[in-house]
Amino acid sequence: MKVFGFAGYSGAGKTTLIEALIPRFTSRGLTVSLIKHTHHNFDVDRPGKDSYRHREAGATEVMLVCDNRWAIMHELRGRPEPSFEEQLARLSPCDLVLVEGFKYTPIPKLEIHRPANGKPFIWPENPDVVAIASDVKLDVPKPQFDLNDHAAITAFILETTGL
Repeated sequence: MKVFGFAGYSGAGKTTLIEALIPRFTSRGLTVSLIKHTHHNFDVDRPGKDSYRHREAGATEVMLVCDNRWAIMHELRGRPEPSFEEQLARLSPCDLVLVEGFKYTPIPKLEIHRPANGKPFIWPENPDVVAIASDVKLDVPKPQFDLNDHAAITAFILETTGL
C-alpha cells in the first residue's frame, strides 16, 4: 500500500481537499483508504444504543454490521494509542492510504497552509513535507499548488507515490 499524508492546522482545508481528491483516485480504478488522527475525544456511538451499552459494560471491541458497511469500535481502556504502523496493519489491502493529521509521522505529505489563519508553516521543522498547497502564492522552497488545483495535486501525489 502506498501512503501519502496531509498536514496543516485546523481550519486549513485538509478534509475538504481530501474529499475532492478521493474521487479522482477512485475514478482511475485505485482503491483508497484513509486514516484520520484527531486530538479530540470522539465517539461514533450514541448513549442508549446496544453497542454503546456493550462497550460501557466492558467489551474491548464491538463490531457493527449491516448490508452496507461494518465498523469495529475498539476501546483502549488505558492502553496507549496504537502506533501508525499498527493502524496501517489494521486496514484492508488497498492501493493508496491517505493520512490526515500525523504531522510528524515520517511519510511524504502535503502541507495545507492558509496565511489568513495566522499559523506558522510546518515544513521548516518537518522534512517529510514534500509540497505545499495554499489559497495564495507563497515564497517557499518547496513545490507549491493552488489549493483548488485538484488535478495538479492528484498528479503530484500519483507521481510521488509511484502509482
